[in-house]
Amino acid sequence: MLTPKLVEYFKSKNWWFDEPSSEYRDALLSIDVDIDSDFAQFYLHVEDCPTFLGQNREIYQIGWFLINSNDYLLILKSAHDVLKLPKEYLPLDNFEGEYGYFYNQKTGEVIGLGLGKELRDFIAGKLKPQWPSFNDFLEFFFDV
Repeated sequence: MLTPKLVEYFKSKNWWFDEPSSEYRDALLSIDVDIDSDFAQFYLHVEDCPTFLGQNREIYQIGWFLINSNDYLLILKSAHDVLKLPKEYLPLDNFEGEYGYFYNQKTGEVIGLGLGKELRDFIAGKLKPQWPSFNDFLEFFFDV
């Protein structure tokens, strides 16, 4: 579940919707997201635009992108096929500027990765995710 602090923040921005979108639910299930995870709760209840701004970067409203565009599926495929990230990692953005955030569906952790040494170190098991939970990542990203 999302922390009360985050829910209050999203409500203060008028981004929080009490009733989750069934379309977004189906879209998230289509990419095997655990619908009870913090990750899913965020994407089911929080929406502003197709993207969210924070830390001078954008992350996708993944439910929106899955329904309205093929972009997310292409980025997802690229993360796994080109970057060679494990299948449990879901991109949170488009890896613009050769840096991006990735959510681990198995552990709930989030990592920020750049191309080159960072990516190689991560693949080799030498670099660990910076945020132990999706809630921690959201607090960082939105500076809550």
